[in-house]
Amino acid sequence: MTFTATVLTLYPEAFPGALGVSLIGTALKEGKWALETVDIRAFSRHKHASVDDTPAGGGPGMVLRPDVIAEAVDSVERDARPLICLTPRGKPLSQTMVREWAEGPGVILVCGRFEGFDQRVIEARGMEEVSVGDAVLAGGEIPAQYLIEACVRLIPGVLGKMASTEDESFEGDLLEYPQYTRPRVWEGREIPDVLLGGDHGKVAHWRREQAEQATKDRRPDLWARYQRRDGETR
Repeated sequence: MTFTATVLTLYPEAFPGALGVSLIGTALKEGKWALETVDIRAFSRHKHASVDDTPAGGGPGMVLRPDVIAEAVDSVERDARPLICLTPRGKPLSQTMVREWAEGPGVILVCGRFEGFDQRVIEARGMEEVSVGDAVLAGGEIPAQYLIEACVRLIPGVLGKMASTEDESFEGDLLEYPQYTRPRVWEGREIPDVLLGGDHGKVAHWRREQAEQATKDRRPDLWARYQRRDGETR
């Protein structure tokens, strides 16, 4: 089973974009995952290929028409893949969600533009609304690439050693510990001695402490969840 990401967008030329470089791009060329794009505008029946209209009830901007989006969605074989529309009002993307999708057959992503989607097509086609962060962008293409990369890098063989993903931020509800490399001293700043002593137990303990402190300081929401989970496992 090959993980396949199908992206419905008004701008198929935006892909693969960042997904075509480095290890993710190499894996794409090697067939370890697949990328498909569907041009939403191809499903417009308007003589000018219009895909949007004014908001019901008034207001600024334009809204993507439900009939156009529905036809585009219906042209794609689902294959048990989740159908996701990328929108600021969606459920926040999490590493748990990413890991679940990465273990499946892939994802179908619908990229919004303008003021977003007509709510009726979201409900009628059972789309899952997902947000990649608390900021508003011009469209869903960058969030789509963000979500796809997060999934693809977890596919066995894409990054090489899977151990490289085990201690990352959000795994186990902790942010990642700080990283260092040579030179040993740079601009008067030294690598912490514990990382150079060769005692793997002390290194692991230091890294855990650093991860916990960073999470406590920067992400109180994750810290609270980590404490609850840690308490339940004791």
